[in-house]
Amino acid sequence: MSDAESRSTWVLVDGENIDATFGTSILNRRPQPDERPRWDRLLAFAQRTWGQAARGVFFLNASSGIPMPFVQALKAMDYIVVPLSGAPDEKVVDIAIQRTLQALAGRTADVMLVSHDGDFLQDVSDLIGPQRRVGIVAFSEFRNAGYSTLAGLEKFDLEYDARVFDAPLPRIRVIPIDEFDPNTFLD
Repeated sequence: MSDAESRSTWVLVDGENIDATFGTSILNRRPQPDERPRWDRLLAFAQRTWGQAARGVFFLNASSGIPMPFVQALKAMDYIVVPLSGAPDEKVVDIAIQRTLQALAGRTADVMLVSHDGDFLQDVSDLIGPQRRVGIVAFSEFRNAGYSTLAGLEKFDLEYDARVFDAPLPRIRVIPIDEFDPNTFLD
């Protein structure tokens, strides 16, 4: 089997960060179950975008318990679920994602990080190179600005590119003129 045939994409999901941004900054409330991201679509997006198998790893802060129905749903979608705990002042999800990004540096694999958090800038930057694709998937307007400075990093929007939501979200975004369709506002 050639490297191209065996190559895969690791999709690392900062569940805590995405959930907080979605609820606090976009909806201004706790999301209803039918409003939540469809995480299986994220893996399909990664596979389709880079034309290779994708493995999802979903990091959860489980310091106050494991949300078993959610974990079971993720596992049914073939995600590797990583429930973490630690001291109250430890950012356990960030620590685990940083360690995972560092471990991936020594492997032949591409990486999509699903987070807005700037704590990963250095580790993401270290992964970028001619032999590896690296992407960041987030709500573009909330993505840490430091990611725009990383040459070679591919940037994707969780709603518009990955299409993980069933209905349009109440977001205000800058629309590139080439994408502007007045009919979306006139309906």
